[in-house]
Amino acid sequence: MVFEEKRITNGEPEEEEEEEEMVDPIESLRQKCAETEHCIHTWERLEQCETRVGSRSSTEEDCTEELFDFLHARDHCVAHKLFHSVK
Repeated sequence: MVFEEKRITNGEPEEEEEEEEMVDPIESLRQKCAETEHCIHTWERLEQCETRVGSRSSTEEDCTEELFDFLHARDHCVAHKLFHSVK
C-alpha cells in the first residue's frame, strides 16, 4: 500500500518550497585531506599492495593494514578541521 502526502490549505493545493540541498562538510574535507602529502603516501602504499595481491593467483595476503593506514591518516586530518567548519 502506498501513501501519498497531499496538503490543501483554503481549498488550494500548497505550493512546494524549494529546499536548499544540504551538503555534508565531511565529504569535502575528506577529499581535501586525501590530497595531503601523508595521505597520498599511504594511498600509494595501498595501491602497490592491491597491484601485488592482484597479480598473484594464490595468496593469503590482503591489503587491510594499508587500507586502515590510509583511512586513519585521512580521518586524522579531517578530525582537526571538521568542527572549525561547523557553524
